[in-house]
Amino acid sequence: MDHPQELRLGTRGSQLALWQANTVAARIAAAGGPRCRIVVIKTDGDRLQDRPLSEIGGKGLFVKEIEDALLGGDIDLAVHSSKDMSAVLPDGLTIAGVLPRENPLDAVVLPNGPPGSGPRAGGDPSIAISPQRSAITVEGLVAALGPSPSIGTGSVRRIAQLTRLFPGARFAGIRGNLDTRLRKLDEGAHDALVLAAAGLTRLGFGSRISLSVPIEACVPAPGQGIVAIEIRQGDARAHDVVSRISDAGAADALAAERALVATLGGGCQTPVGALASLVDGDQLEMIAVVAALDGTSIVRGQGRAARSEAALLGARVGARLIADGAGGILEEAQRVQGQRT
Repeated sequence: MDHPQELRLGTRGSQLALWQANTVAARIAAAGGPRCRIVVIKTDGDRLQDRPLSEIGGKGLFVKEIEDALLGGDIDLAVHSSKDMSAVLPDGLTIAGVLPRENPLDAVVLPNGPPGSGPRAGGDPSIAISPQRSAITVEGLVAALGPSPSIGTGSVRRIAQLTRLFPGARFAGIRGNLDTRLRKLDEGAHDALVLAAAGLTRLGFGSRISLSVPIEACVPAPGQGIVAIEIRQGDARAHDVVSRISDAGAADALAAERALVATLGGGCQTPVGALASLVDGDQLEMIAVVAALDGTSIVRGQGRAARSEAALLGARVGARLIADGAGGILEEAQRVQGQRT
C-alpha cells in the first residue's frame, strides 16, 4: 500500500542505476522532500544481454518500460543515465532536473595483474603501463597495447573514434554489471576496456581508471555523466520536489547536447559525440563530432553561447555538422546497423 506522502521512484536494477536512484532519493530527503520508494523495473535492455545494443535498438531499450510506468501512473519519478534517453521524449513526459555532472570523459581500464606484468602481447616491451591511474598518455597507451589489442566496448561512438587510434584493434561488446565486466577483463578476456569514467567513479572503482581519454581523442556521448530525473508534465508536486535538487549548470549542458542530437536526428546508439562545458561563468562551450563507423571520416564542430541559449547552441552546432557532411555519415551508419539487425 502506498504511503500518501511518498514518491515512487522508478529505476533499472543494475548497480549503477540503483546508485543513481538512491542518490536522488537521498538528495530529495536532504532537501526536505518526501520519502522516495525505489521501484525496480526490468527493461528490454536488461533482458537482452546476449546481443550488442546496436543490434537490438540502442540504449533507448533501457528506458522504455520505465517511461511506460511513468505515463501509466505506476511511478512518480524516473531516474535515468541521461545518455540512455531518446532525444525526443514521449508525449506527456519531461526532464524536471538533473544531478551535478560527474567526469564526462571515457576511461581506459587495464587488467589488474602481477606487478611488472608490462604491456600487452605485441606491444612495445620498453613501455611499462600500470592498471592504476598514472601519467599514461594516449600515445604511450597505443604503443604499449600494440597494433591489434582486444578492446572491450560495444559503443559505436567509441569504436568509430578509437578506430582512428587503434586501426588494428578488435572491438567486442561487453555487457553486464560493472564488477562483472572488470572481472572478465582481469581474467584475460580483453587487453583493455573503455567505459564511462562517471560510472567507475560513482561505484567506487575510480582507482581502476588508467587513462581518462582526452576529448581530442574521443568525444563522449551526449549526456554522459549526467543523471536525469523524468516526470509527467503537469505534475506540480514532483516538479517542485525535483527542482530543489537540480543542478543548473548540468541542466544547461544537457539541454545543449540533447538539442544537438535532435538536430542530427540521431538516436542513442549512433556515432555522435558531444560535450558542452561551462566557461567564463555564464557561457557554454560545445565540442561535437560525428564519425564514420569504420573511422575513415570524421566531422567536428564547436561553438559557444550564453547559458540561456543552451538549446540554440546545440541546434546551431548540429546544423553546422550537417552542412559539413555529417548527414551522409549518419545515413550510412544507420544503413549498416540496419543490415546487422
